[in-house]
Amino acid sequence: MLHYSIISSPIGKLCIVKSNKGIKKVLLSPDSPFEKYLYNNFPNQEIEKNNFELKEACNQINEYFALSRKKFSLDIDIHLPSFYRRALIKVAEIPFGKTSSYKSIAMKTGSPNASRAVGNANANNPLPIIIPCHRVIANDGSIGGYGGGLKTKRFLLELEGTL
Repeated sequence: MLHYSIISSPIGKLCIVKSNKGIKKVLLSPDSPFEKYLYNNFPNQEIEKNNFELKEACNQINEYFALSRKKFSLDIDIHLPSFYRRALIKVAEIPFGKTSSYKSIAMKTGSPNASRAVGNANANNPLPIIIPCHRVIANDGSIGGYGGGLKTKRFLLELEGTL
């Protein structure tokens, strides 16, 4: 069973999805309605809207945008290839208000030449905001890419005071 809730945020509507093990997905402004995305991407799951089940996750995300939360404390349930998992664990360690480069994250994973793979891991991050891939920037200091769009990445970095 998957539960989901949709909240408004300064970057648009967000859909948070939770399994019985933890937060599984955070969707930023999809091309199609959230529900259609969920049914297409989780075809063998029962899916229900349940704000109560996601109350804590929604509260923590709202606290983040209100600048009263700098680190998330949520159970997560994600399944990723080994390198993506290692890279996103390192991304999750980047503190609020700080940035790190794709190259630095690659080095921390023990794969110093894997900057591009770190970018791919970020592009496939199922939990943007919670795993703060927006804090990963290019080695030259430019902001690089972002699955939620550069406008959103710039907003999040400005919110945290890093731009």
